[in-house]
Amino acid sequence: MKKAYSSFIGKAVTVELTGKKEVSGYLIDVGSEVLIIFNGEDYIYVSSIHIRSLRVVSVDELDIAEPTSGPQLEQEDELALRKILTSAKGVFIEIYLTGNQSIHGYITSIMNNYFTFYSPVYKTMYISLQHLKWLTPYSGSHSPYALGKDKLPVNPSQLSLARTYEIQLEKLTGNLVVFNLGLQAESIGKIEKVESNIIQLITAKGSTVYLNLQHIQSVHQP
Repeated sequence: MKKAYSSFIGKAVTVELTGKKEVSGYLIDVGSEVLIIFNGEDYIYVSSIHIRSLRVVSVDELDIAEPTSGPQLEQEDELALRKILTSAKGVFIEIYLTGNQSIHGYITSIMNNYFTFYSPVYKTMYISLQHLKWLTPYSGSHSPYALGKDKLPVNPSQLSLARTYEIQLEKLTGNLVVFNLGLQAESIGKIEKVESNIIQLITAKGSTVYLNLQHIQSVHQP
């Protein structure tokens, strides 16, 4: 990917992502795992595994100003996803996973295949790395929803973290959880069992559903 897209750095582009989403702007930098795009206001760090296509568009079609400063999460070497996430720890960011909802807050920890995220709305969340489409750092000293520091704790959760997403979900067995922001009724319930990447979930009415862990983008406790 890096070799294929590097010649387009500085050009206006539109990137189509999985889930029929698009990001348009000036292509600022290209790595093996991340593209940086300036959309006229913010720098967007796009995970390459979700890119379906990239096309160059005219500057007139884009109709945005060129950047006057560099990206906030600068990297001295390869643009790798984990390095970007590490640079973003403690920085207020917007992340996008799926659907039409973005999540605002900050990264607190980065594990093998997931990271923990604190959101003023959803509190502590566990988010799969493979489902992160993009992240956008806040510019300046803004905070989510203009909240004060007392509403954005530095250490939001005392729950110990497992090295992998699968084991972390196992640790939540017996607890009420919300998967994928609760966008579907069968994504809210009590975890009964996690085995072989299948989650046995008890819904509000007591029925049992079996969820494929590979399709779990996020989990948080209500």
